[in-house]
Amino acid sequence: MDELKIGTNNGSMQYIVIKIGDESYGINISYVENISRMVHITRVPKVASYLKGVINLRGEVIPVMSLRLKMGLDDDVFTKASRIIILKLEQAGTIGVIVDEVKEVVTLEEEQVEKVASDTSQDHANFVSSVGKCANGLISLLDLNVVATEKE
Repeated sequence: MDELKIGTNNGSMQYIVIKIGDESYGINISYVENISRMVHITRVPKVASYLKGVINLRGEVIPVMSLRLKMGLDDDVFTKASRIIILKLEQAGTIGVIVDEVKEVVTLEEEQVEKVASDTSQDHANFVSSVGKCANGLISLLDLNVVATEKE
């Protein structure tokens, strides 16, 4: 992944396309610090169910959350394709998220991205900030700060 160029040249953004269940989601590549194969996750008692525990990555202890559980889906089933994406977020700091699979990197132009109307009357925040249109179909673009900070 060293050859990837992070940037907003001419209004375009790059997203890592991940799979959670049968759905495709996009994570802004500027937040991605590392993508790791599944490693041993040390459980932490008395935390929210979506927090799986912590991992030690190069001497740094990083909390790991399950996107599946956070989104109200079934618990994770780890396969060879499962990955932990290490994210560097403004509000939550460094955090790992478990995804079913990392598919590809796509570049979306501004005109390929449409904001999603959010319903503020719901009890939970909307994890999807916008939808990207690309050759492979629609990709729900995640608002990682909402995912990382929302209470269960």
